Amino acid sequence: MGTPTIESEEHRALRKAVAALGSRYGREYFARVVAEGAHTDDLWSEAARLGYLGVNLPEEHGGGGGGIVELSIVLEELGAAGCPLLMMVVSPAICGTVIARFGTEEQKRTWLPGLADGSRKMAFGITEPDAGSNSHRITTTARKDGEEWVLNGRKVFISGVDIADATLIVGRTEDARTGRLKPCLFIVPRDTPGFGRSPIAMELSAPEKQFELTLDDVRLPADALVGDEDAGLLQLFAGLNPERIMTAAFALGMGRYALGRAVDYAGTRQVWKEPIGAHQAVAHPLAQAHIELELARLMMQKAAHLYDAGDDLAAGEAANMAKYAAAEAAVHAVDQAVHTLGGNGLTQEYGLGSMITAARVARIAPVSREMILNFVSHQSLGLPKSY
Repeated sequence: MGTPTIESEEHRALRKAVAALGSRYGREYFARVVAEGAHTDDLWSEAARLGYLGVNLPEEHGGGGGGIVELSIVLEELGAAGCPLLMMVVSPAICGTVIARFGTEEQKRTWLPGLADGSRKMAFGITEPDAGSNSHRITTTARKDGEEWVLNGRKVFISGVDIADATLIVGRTEDARTGRLKPCLFIVPRDTPGFGRSPIAMELSAPEKQFELTLDDVRLPADALVGDEDAGLLQLFAGLNPERIMTAAFALGMGRYALGRAVDYAGTRQVWKEPIGAHQAVAHPLAQAHIELELARLMMQKAAHLYDAGDDLAAGEAANMAKYAAAEAAVHAVDQAVHTLGGNGLTQEYGLGSMITAARVARIAPVSREMILNFVSHQSLGLPKSY
């Protein structure tokens, strides 16, 4: 009997192929793009040409016919090579998944082929200044005016709006039966009148910029609504669970890259008789970081498999746990890598210092670790809420 494996031969081949692509670009490419204020267009285009960006999207619309399992492998391996593509979390994973599952046939024909081949990008707008992690406090509203929708509101920390052809906006409509507001999703093209954006200055080294959005009487045709007006929560979480899984992949790739640099350094840096990696005070923390990353990957794989199998409830729990575990593992790995290199860990030559800030993003976004602990304590353990 053969030895059972966690990943199929096909998935291992995908991982190897993407790692080879990432190695051709690497951290130097990523750092140069950031320094120039440019975007990772070359890597994005080549990843698209090779079929990696749309690996999760339906074959009939130009995708690879896979799922979040395959897409998370792509993002993790690019991150491990030092050149992650943040817009993968947003464009194919969130927006592509939502449109593939709930969009009209016209929306699928319009958007999915471009999202799959990389020629089009879509941003995702949910976070608001006064709502934070409480999606029930979203104040962006959508009202019907004849055959049109009219949107008003604000969004913050929305990634890549400047390079996206449209943004999938989360708004709220009024239920005619109860008068209560319910979430709905709308495709807002970038140049729609009343749809404004302004960059947010960030202490973060990344090609993708963050934006504040304003929606001032933004008028949209009826077919801008994605899916059923009465199924907003289901559609929303169809995008949020992949977002958490892909954030875990992003964090794992970052942690693996940092750990790899630290291991290389510890294996060759010699101050006394032996390389510093021979000393347990250096070796053990790196071993611990490796264990934490491997455990987090197992949780991410579980979440991705559950999601692709259509078990949304179980996937929601696992996706939150995976995002939590991967973020904590990445922060620890990056911190230990910088510490292993000492002063060199803060130099531009080694490129690890900027990752201290980047690693913390996974703890904060798209939902804070504290809100994940709330979710697990309430949903998994059945403990009462304090809010």
